[in-house]
Amino acid sequence: MSALKAPQLTEKTPRTRGVSAMHFKSATTGVATKNMRNELNRLVNTVSDPDTRKAFDTEMQSFFYLFTRYLAEKAQNKELDWDRIKSPAAEQIVPYDQLSESMDPSVLNKLAVLKVNGGLGTSMGMTGAKSALEVKDDMTFLDLTVRQIEHLNTTHRVDVPLILMTSFNTHEDTLRIIKKYANQQLRITTFNQSRYPRINKETLMPLPRSATDDKSKWYPPGHGDLYNALMHSGVLDQLLAEGKEYLFVSNSDNLGAVVDQKILQHMIDTNAEFIMEVTDKTKADVKGGTLIDYDGNVQLLEIAQVPSEHTEEFKSVRKFKIFNTNNLWVNLKALKRIMENEGMELEIIVNPKVTEDGVSVIQLETAAGAAIRHFKNAKGINVPRTRFLPVKSCSDLLLIKSDIYSLEHGQLVINPNRMFGTTPVIKLGDHFKKIAQFQKRFKKIPKIIELDHLTVTGDVYFGRNVTLRGTVIVVANEGQRIDIPDGCVLENRLLSGNLTMTVRSPPS
Repeated sequence: MSALKAPQLTEKTPRTRGVSAMHFKSATTGVATKNMRNELNRLVNTVSDPDTRKAFDTEMQSFFYLFTRYLAEKAQNKELDWDRIKSPAAEQIVPYDQLSESMDPSVLNKLAVLKVNGGLGTSMGMTGAKSALEVKDDMTFLDLTVRQIEHLNTTHRVDVPLILMTSFNTHEDTLRIIKKYANQQLRITTFNQSRYPRINKETLMPLPRSATDDKSKWYPPGHGDLYNALMHSGVLDQLLAEGKEYLFVSNSDNLGAVVDQKILQHMIDTNAEFIMEVTDKTKADVKGGTLIDYDGNVQLLEIAQVPSEHTEEFKSVRKFKIFNTNNLWVNLKALKRIMENEGMELEIIVNPKVTEDGVSVIQLETAAGAAIRHFKNAKGINVPRTRFLPVKSCSDLLLIKSDIYSLEHGQLVINPNRMFGTTPVIKLGDHFKKIAQFQKRFKKIPKIIELDHLTVTGDVYFGRNVTLRGTVIVVANEGQRIDIPDGCVLENRLLSGNLTMTVRSPPS
């Protein structure tokens, strides 16, 4: 077992190349650094099995490097110079409708699809892997992904494998779930992203006392860990050995993230090593990361990196008109080159949290899209909104489950009877926040093909075969309940009141 050491300037490793003497000094001489190093060594020594200890040691080395970078940047008060931030140049963002229509389906044999599958869906009251949530026609996120790729493989007679990056929260769950796909026409590979110790904000010490300490003491360090985890798991080398050259990465809860042959062909034709799909920002997307031009280089800017006095400017659609969908296309040979040579330093996002017992902690995370600045000829493609359909809340879930969408080979297709190009705005209140409550309050999903806007607040229940049209606002005051009965049609209605009420369906 190698004791954790701060990187030495004399070592020609990817992790230390380009680190200034000042950075080195601030990152290695502080009390916090020494304390953390000693504590991590102690954690490594709590593992008895040699192979497990070696893997855990490697993981802690990566965490320690991230921690020393964090301390150094904090000591230097390193911030982006806001005046040097510009909107991306026209050539850095390609409009989707300018992509060539000519495609060679055989290049799909060089593609693999990766889904970031580490989320638990706790914001929706879930306890297991979020990708196991049934979202449409009794099918889960994972079911839909499998059906899409299987259709791609059988239609074009190609072999596009599915890779699932899990976290320690979802790994066992995922392994259990994918057994049901054993007879499908695709290969599924899973690998686990890193598990890092949460840091006590006051003491800057790791929360866990042993390698097997409770799950709540650890965290998965964001999807930026993807590149490190691909490399250390051996999956990157495995894909390259199989002749795979391109990787399409997306979040497992983005139902719009399907393989797009036009984007793949554009990547090949233009020798782009990295493509980020962006889409036009709306008021609902003000917190999403955006692409910027910084000293002539295209890079990702996340809201966590924005100085507080510029937060409103960041949220505005005037200067930052697009945001990152986290649909990413990566050249695997280029990724291997970067990881072996300069390494993949990504901007650190400090995520403050409070534990259940009231301890303030910090999590050091990174974003996958931040890798864009490391690749040659990297660019954004401004894609239609249909490629960004995330399910982050029960309001999103209602839209997806409704008659606005149907399924074709696992892909969501907008109902041709929908007269407007946009989807309705749906805002469900706190009573609908958790999935169990959502399922209890809708006997059946209402028909909303002609809906523009729905707001529901308070203790409200929907019966079967309810139809909502135009703008519908339902407000049950505190202590009251509103039941909307079976077969009810609500069109441009505002329902509220201090009495428990039942809306009766109109006479036929």
